Amino acid sequence: MSTTPTTPTGHHTRMASEIAEQPEAARRTLDHLLPERDRLRGLFADRRRVLLVARGSSDNAAIYGRYLLEVAAGVPASLAAPSVATHYRARLDLSDTVVVSVSQSGSTTEIVETQEWARSCGAATVGVTNVEGSPLAESADVPLVTQAGPEVAVPATKTYLTQLVALGVLADALGADVAGDLARVPDAVTGLLGHDVSVASEALAAADRVVVSGRGLLLGTALETALKMEETCLRPVRGYSYADLRHGPISVVSEGLLAVLVGSAHGPLAEPMADLVRDLQGRGARVLGLGGTPEFAGLCDVHLAGPDLPETVEPVASIVPAQMMIEQMALRMGLDPDNPRGLNKVTATEFAGTDS
Repeated sequence: MSTTPTTPTGHHTRMASEIAEQPEAARRTLDHLLPERDRLRGLFADRRRVLLVARGSSDNAAIYGRYLLEVAAGVPASLAAPSVATHYRARLDLSDTVVVSVSQSGSTTEIVETQEWARSCGAATVGVTNVEGSPLAESADVPLVTQAGPEVAVPATKTYLTQLVALGVLADALGADVAGDLARVPDAVTGLLGHDVSVASEALAAADRVVVSGRGLLLGTALETALKMEETCLRPVRGYSYADLRHGPISVVSEGLLAVLVGSAHGPLAEPMADLVRDLQGRGARVLGLGGTPEFAGLCDVHLAGPDLPETVEPVASIVPAQMMIEQMALRMGLDPDNPRGLNKVTATEFAGTDS
């Protein structure tokens, strides 16, 4: 049984409670979705690529799905621009494509309309949502309904993690062979919930400027960390891929900047993150590291341990320390992480709703 992470004030927020519910949410979602793999394989039988449609946190989950499908399943995948469907009304030949729409509410107008557009262009459709009976689930050829349970806090935590589980099940169905490793995720998350994140949250609350960076399969985790920091703590935070940070923005790194780096403990991109730590520190920045190799951890000024999982499923659990430190960061700044100013569970993008 998981426990609610300790807050610096002793106040148990809904966000903290929902973070603590994630091990069981992951287990329920796996149990519910693994039997859908035969339907997913059948849907993909005469098709060759995947197009992912999402906004907000769901878009960061889709980034993980894209990497996992290409790296582990050998399936070409890309991220859609919903406005191509909803504003430009472009007509594309999607007859060789499975379109995967991701929305925690399943009611985001823009995503539902894009799924319908995709079907009209010849695509088969998969809807990843947390709400049974939602428009996205009802209109998809195969709905993958996650089992996070109702999420009350505005920042997405357990709905985001279970979206990653659902995309892992999809990739497994298409050849990634990650089901056994996904089964290890709930226990890995339980272990992370007991970690002390107070030093990391203090460093973030005191920082004048923050950038977040990750690479490869963990890029989505880095971008979700930056987004949650902006939503919950009302600070402008830039999220970069490792390569994008290297290509120009690194020139603005100087004293007073805190760089949050999300590292992998395994895989071909693990070691370069240690080189990035040295580079950033040489420019005057402090580095807060999440996960990574022992060398990476030893170089960071502040470090939080990541999950002991293979790189392919590591991102499912690696978001948890980030969620915990951001919840505590908000409290240290005198903010309410459950109800960030100006945000709702579903917010408006022009005429359409988009998941927060």
